[in-house]
Amino acid sequence: MPQVRPSLATLDDPLIGAVARLSVVPRILDAVVRRTGMRFAAVARVTDNRWTACAVRDDLGFGLGAGDDLVLGSTICDEIRQHHEPVVFGHASAHPVYADHHTPRFYQLESYASVPIFTVDGQFFGTLCAIDSRPVTLDEKGLAAEMTLFGELIAAQLALEDRVNDAEQALREEVDDGVLREQFLAVVGHDLRSPVQAAGMAAESLQSMNLPPRAQRLAGLIAASTRRMAGLIDDVMDFARARLAAGIPVTMQVRDDLAEAAERVLAEIRQAHPEADIRASWSVSRPLRFDLKRMQQLIANLVNNAITHGDSRRPILVEGKDEGCAVTLAVTNFGEPIDPQTLDRLFHPFFRPDSSQPRPGLGLGLYIAAEIARGHGATLTVTSSAEAGTCFLFRMPTTLLT
Repeated sequence: MPQVRPSLATLDDPLIGAVARLSVVPRILDAVVRRTGMRFAAVARVTDNRWTACAVRDDLGFGLGAGDDLVLGSTICDEIRQHHEPVVFGHASAHPVYADHHTPRFYQLESYASVPIFTVDGQFFGTLCAIDSRPVTLDEKGLAAEMTLFGELIAAQLALEDRVNDAEQALREEVDDGVLREQFLAVVGHDLRSPVQAAGMAAESLQSMNLPPRAQRLAGLIAASTRRMAGLIDDVMDFARARLAAGIPVTMQVRDDLAEAAERVLAEIRQAHPEADIRASWSVSRPLRFDLKRMQQLIANLVNNAITHGDSRRPILVEGKDEGCAVTLAVTNFGEPIDPQTLDRLFHPFFRPDSSQPRPGLGLGLYIAAEIARGHGATLTVTSSAEAGTCFLFRMPTTLLT
């Protein structure tokens, strides 16, 4: 058993807790265990005076948990911190270098794999490592390359989550203080676009490589995170535009493809949420004057809101109608009805209904949808009851039709 002690590093090193909270890390540790055949894997924070476990997968009974420390000098990770190279061997007692090394002898290890993890700005963070008391057969160079990729995915995910958390925390503090700094938000949104786009392109490049299936899925998680971050940035930018320009600007054009445009949006949402039962019907065929991009954004915001807050066991209904005096678009979900006091606040910026479950986003989707409706000279209203469900109704008068 190792000489383990609870660490105080978690109190003064936020990176340790940040890595522990990443949902992708347990999947990576599972992949490392399966790939190496070793029964213990961990992500460790390694500094010049401390070795601390951030996350652990222990099928070996090694006795080390998240937040625990090892004596730094007893680890090979301390050497990796200095030379920044992977260390992989499958049979320590028969190895020309590690047969007499103090770490395998002290911890009674035969197989070992560890690679350095660097933050996106190039700083050494720690290691991704795996160990076992029994020897295993390894492709040392191939394993080192795959584990290095896993380390890069952890660093990229950590950077993305850090940016999202910083943006969300900044916005919450502004709301709590009652201060809306629209110009600041616009600048932040603009400056975040470049690193998010770079991370997204890197994730897409990884997905195009001939990687193991689990690595492909992990690259997909990074790509999904960048899309989430891009969506948050778009919401922030739209909020700033709405506040600064007294509304979201729209470019009206005469078009006869509203139904087709809506179906394209629904197809993308179905792909992202295959569990959702989205049923759509359209009876709108005459030409309309509308902003294609903004109308698609309105539909996406309403349907995604229905997926988030509706009963997943019941369908989401999307219905477009030509009622003669107006063209309407209704999005209905079912579940627990919304109380009247909450209904009155749904279109307020940053409003998030009380819930025991965490909800994604910043609470801007419905506000932006209402502003898009206003830019079209239309209205967006909501009703909610146990029998009829919760229905958001977009209504555009025929005076705006061509």
